[in-house]
Amino acid sequence: MKRMIAMLVAAVSFAAIAANAADSKSINGWISDSMCGAKHAGSGSECVKKCIEGGMTPVFVDEAKKQVWTIDNPDVVKKFYGDHVSVKATADSDKKSVHIDSIEAAK
Repeated sequence: MKRMIAMLVAAVSFAAIAANAADSKSINGWISDSMCGAKHAGSGSECVKKCIEGGMTPVFVDEAKKQVWTIDNPDVVKKFYGDHVSVKATADSDKKSVHIDSIEAAK
């Protein structure tokens, strides 16, 4: 009986992981800061870096919708402050946040 329960728990866990991975989407946008948000989109990295060094947090600006999303794993974007990027991310619309799974310079 314990073995069957353990197998059921494992199956449900794998299903949840697979469902979460399916929600990951590729989105183009900009890495900006929480103070200026979409105003920095395309203006370069110097101002974004200065704002983040001053205590602001990095955010993702969706290029198509011009929406600003908080990043729940901000260390992953350190090399991309102010840059136009393509990210694979899982969004949480309720919190208006994204978890970035991968990031690269947009083409």
